[in-house]
Amino acid sequence: MREQLERRAFLILLAAVTIAFGFILEPFWSAIFWACAVSVIFFPMQQLLQRKWGHRPNLNALVTLTVCMLIVVIPVIFISTAFIQEGIQLYQKIDSGDIDPRAMLMKLRDAFPIVDELLVEFGVNPNDIRDQVISAVQGASKFLAKETLTIGQNTFGFLVSLALMMYLTFFLLRDGSHLRDLLIKALPIGDEREHALFEKFVEVTRATVKGNLVVAIVQGALGGFIFWLLDIPAPLLWGVIMAFLSLIPAVGAALVWFPAGLYLYATGAWVSATVLMAYGAIIIGLADNVLRPILVGRDTKLPDYIVLFSTIGGISLFGINGFVIGPLVAALFMAVWQIFMTDFNSGHEES
Repeated sequence: MREQLERRAFLILLAAVTIAFGFILEPFWSAIFWACAVSVIFFPMQQLLQRKWGHRPNLNALVTLTVCMLIVVIPVIFISTAFIQEGIQLYQKIDSGDIDPRAMLMKLRDAFPIVDELLVEFGVNPNDIRDQVISAVQGASKFLAKETLTIGQNTFGFLVSLALMMYLTFFLLRDGSHLRDLLIKALPIGDEREHALFEKFVEVTRATVKGNLVVAIVQGALGGFIFWLLDIPAPLLWGVIMAFLSLIPAVGAALVWFPAGLYLYATGAWVSATVLMAYGAIIIGLADNVLRPILVGRDTKLPDYIVLFSTIGGISLFGINGFVIGPLVAALFMAVWQIFMTDFNSGHEES
């Protein structure tokens, strides 16, 4: 009896200490999460160096981390800086009247009068729609300027989080296998189930970041390039927005380049509009269909509707981190239920 009481008391203490430690780490969750994601993605390089150079964990981890910084961290810093500058400049142009959303919508109305006729047929007032669109554009520009200014003002906090992420990544690369074995030993779920869940975590993290993020970067780069080539204002800003929208299935970069093409038609720039429409449909659109199966693999891809809901839900709960966390939680959810059906229901049916 006393042994059971001590065991329960210890389990309560274990849970309380774990929860308290989680609250202590709460300000650093983003840095910890991305350290785990980056270490998972670059761990094969760590293993390659270990096979080539022998057991030199510190040197191998340092070289891997350096490559990660050259490939990922430094380009992201440069792009983020330019994104902030273009976002603030775009808001200033809208606020000063250099860019007039109302005049742009009037040009679209004059170029495509059939749209107003269709809205009237369905009992919708076109003027109300235009007012709502203008308010949304102005609100979005203010929000974008506010967020970019906030990011610029919080540069020190960003650099601290980045340093903590890279610091933790070094130790995860160096000691990743040992830490995984400790977790498998500590968790009372069953070694086979734990191995399966860890494999699913690695699989989905690599597929989401390596696949979806690379596809998004490619689509954003292609979109920004054509905007720059056609002399459309703030090409880097729109490229980053297209990359972000590409993370959301069934939406994509077309939400940016298609309206831009319509506006070019409305302003009489037929050649530029046709080039943009063709480029968007063929080059940007097909980049997803060509690259995603290669980088992700059909076996690791979740159903499109699961990816859609989990991505949007993840972003709404966790911000930008949610585009990885959402599909990861969805994949673990499906993996856990698959284990349950295999290990528990099969035994129940046999009995």
